[in-house]
Amino acid sequence: MNNEATIRLTAFFGVFAAVAVWEFLAPRKQVTTSKAIRWFSNISITILGTAIVRGLFPVLAAAFAADQSSSGILNQFFLPYPLKVFGAILAFDLVIYGQHFMFHSIPLLWRLHMMHHADLDIDVTTGLRFHPFEVVLSMGIKIIAVMIIGPPVLAVIIFEILLNGTSMFNHGNILIPLNVDRVLRLIIVTPDMHRVHHSVIIKETNSNFGFNFPWWDRLFGTYRAQPTAGHDNMTIGLSQFRDEKKLTLLLLLALPFVGRPGIYPMLRKRR
Repeated sequence: MNNEATIRLTAFFGVFAAVAVWEFLAPRKQVTTSKAIRWFSNISITILGTAIVRGLFPVLAAAFAADQSSSGILNQFFLPYPLKVFGAILAFDLVIYGQHFMFHSIPLLWRLHMMHHADLDIDVTTGLRFHPFEVVLSMGIKIIAVMIIGPPVLAVIIFEILLNGTSMFNHGNILIPLNVDRVLRLIIVTPDMHRVHHSVIIKETNSNFGFNFPWWDRLFGTYRAQPTAGHDNMTIGLSQFRDEKKLTLLLLLALPFVGRPGIYPMLRKRR
C-alpha cells in the first residue's frame, strides 16, 4: 500500500491527540498519581518496545502477508475481496482475544503482562504500555496468525491500525454518557467496558479481554458489564503494586523478573 507509514503514523498520532484532549476536557475518573511520571515511563516503554520489534522483525506482519497470497485458510476459498478483508480482521481480533486470555492464564506470560496492569491509573498511554518482551511475543503470534489465516495485506494494515487506535481509546480516561456507552459497547470495546479489566479485584481483572470487538467476551462468558465498586470508587492496578515510587521506568522493565505475580494468573498452582 502506498504511503502506508504515513497512514499508520497519522492514525496513531490523531487518535492519541484526540483521546488525550478528551481526557483533559472530560475525564471519567480523578487520577491518583503523577501524570508526568506515568507518561514519561509509559511513553518510554512504548518507544523501546517499538524499536526492539523493528530491530528483530524487519519484515512486519503486513509485509509477511504479501508472501502468503496463495496459502492460509482464506486463500483456499473463493471470497469477494471485501468479505475476505473483513473475515481476516475478525479472525485476527479473535486471535488477539485468545492471546490476551492466555497472558492472563499462564503464570510465566502473566509476569510479562502484569507490567501493563501495574499502572495505578489508566489513560491513553496505558494502552501503549506493554513490556518489550510481550510486544515481541505478540508480533510472533501475529506472524503465525498471518500464516494460518492467509489475509490480504490490506486486512493486516487495517487491523494493526485498529488495534493501536482502539487500545488507546478503550484505555482512555474519558467520559462517555452511559446511554451512549450502552449502545457503543455492542459494536466496540468502550473505555467503561475495558476499565473493569483493570480493577484490582481478581475476578474483574480476569474479564473483558477484548480489544476491538466486544463479542468474544460475551460469546465465551468472560464479559462483565460493570465493576462491583462502580467506576468512581473502583481501585485500578494490582494489589501487590501500590507504591507509586516503585513504578519508575527501570523498575517497570524489571517487574517480570523481580515482581510478585500475586494470585491473578488463572492457571496458577493451587496450594
